[in-house]
Amino acid sequence: MRNIEGIWVPLVTPFRNGQLDLDKAQRLARKLISAGVHGLVVCGTTGEAATLSEQEQQLLLAAVAEAAQDSCPVLMGISGSDTRALAEKVKRLNSSRCAGFLVSAPSYVRPSQEGIRLHFEAIAQASDAPVVLYNIPSRTGVNIELATVVALQAQPNIVAIKECGGNLAQMLELVHHTRLQVLCGDDALLFHSLCLGGHGAISAAAHIRPELFVQLYELARAGRMDSARVLFGQMLPLIQLMFSEPNPAPVKAALAMQGQLQEELRLPMTPMSKPGRARLAAALEKLMAVDGMEIPAAIAHHKTAHLNLVR
Repeated sequence: MRNIEGIWVPLVTPFRNGQLDLDKAQRLARKLISAGVHGLVVCGTTGEAATLSEQEQQLLLAAVAEAAQDSCPVLMGISGSDTRALAEKVKRLNSSRCAGFLVSAPSYVRPSQEGIRLHFEAIAQASDAPVVLYNIPSRTGVNIELATVVALQAQPNIVAIKECGGNLAQMLELVHHTRLQVLCGDDALLFHSLCLGGHGAISAAAHIRPELFVQLYELARAGRMDSARVLFGQMLPLIQLMFSEPNPAPVKAALAMQGQLQEELRLPMTPMSKPGRARLAAALEKLMAVDGMEIPAAIAHHKTAHLNLVR
């Protein structure tokens, strides 16, 4: 699989009484797939991967891959600061059913750009599957600069980048100066990134009303930016609340409100605050009332009314 575009969801990890709830993980995966998402990510930031043992990560990957079967590709998140250990981990996972690896820059140690390049090259060379770079400087402490991404293109199995730098200028440079597919990781910038030519998103907020995120992507791909803008405007209040407290607490709160899982996180992550949950419930109710299929019709009516007014 080399074509990594569209709307991908970095799955939360459901827990029950401190243990993995693999049944809920599979149900959630199937629900997202039925809504039309283009791919799933296991053990990303949203999946609380830092709190999972390697055995738990493998169990979760196997469960989600089983639920997805051949209907939806699944990426495995890989993070850490020890390049050798991560390369060995990738080798162990090469026989798994994942379609590729989402690999973040080394965190905490803050290496040079040369160190970042060599880190990704070692992991890409260890992988039999495609690799997606993950740039999230707010968590890792380092930014993967454009020149480093350009140099990494020499690795044929590095095919995409999840860009979470919050910098639209950098995203534009990636779209126009690299061969990689550029996926937005800042959900509040999703519409803007699509306008710039981005190839989709790995979106935590897309756990909720995933079909609207898919429709937004399809509208943008078809060049129907007026419709996409109106739809995104209706989605944005909930998206902003999804990141008003540390991820994935708000996502799990929203899913719990819908009865899809227990609102349980592993320390040091904690559940969403009561005031935050109240705001989230109100925004969730509004988003659940949105009929995305009416958006194009509403735009057409607005344009007709505007033309009549001009006349």
